Amino acid sequence: MAASSLLAASGSLRGRPLLAAMFRLWWLKAAGTTVFITLFFVAYVHLLKNPSGVVTEMPVLWLDEAVGVQTLALPLYLSLWVYVSLPTLLLFTFAELAAFGLAAALLCLFGLTCFYFWPTAVPPANIDWGQYPGFAFMKGIDAAGNACPSLHVATAVFSACWLQALLHRIEAPAWLNQANWLWCLGIAYSTLATKQHVAVDMVAGIALGGVAGLLSLRACADRLARYRP
Repeated sequence: MAASSLLAASGSLRGRPLLAAMFRLWWLKAAGTTVFITLFFVAYVHLLKNPSGVVTEMPVLWLDEAVGVQTLALPLYLSLWVYVSLPTLLLFTFAELAAFGLAAALLCLFGLTCFYFWPTAVPPANIDWGQYPGFAFMKGIDAAGNACPSLHVATAVFSACWLQALLHRIEAPAWLNQANWLWCLGIAYSTLATKQHVAVDMVAGIALGGVAGLLSLRACADRLARYRP
């Protein structure tokens, strides 16, 4: 009876792989994500306030002129901190979590190293931010420095790559992966529509996040293939 009950529970669990993944090591995922983001912000803000040399203003292109300030872009911009936490929810083992965490750390370290050796900033947008409630708070926390490459975009693209692979592994509905990439695209757009970055920063962030995502997934392919929910 006990054996049959365990088999039934296992079958039920396998029938709900998304929920199964979310509840695996949930305490470690929550703690690890919190610590990671906190340490990143400490380093990010330090470099933001203490540039190592002359700060280079990034060039403004036609795309920057075409994309105006959009109030609705602010929630999208801030949603990054939820979005980058999603891949961990779909990881099943400690080894997978460690591999993902290492890849994300290397991505962030590369970006922070760029900021140290090449301090960059977004040129003033000549906008009265008083007309856009909510933006002043964000501008006070996340000044328009540490511009290129945009780590906001890079971490979003990196997360999108991992989410695509992990959603495929659990055979999630196609609309979830479509929503994944739409969310990523929205975050990238929001960096321009909030004037936190210019197009050059965004493109550099896409390149960095894409390369980091593809290389890390290739390196972790065998590990991810070992566990099939």
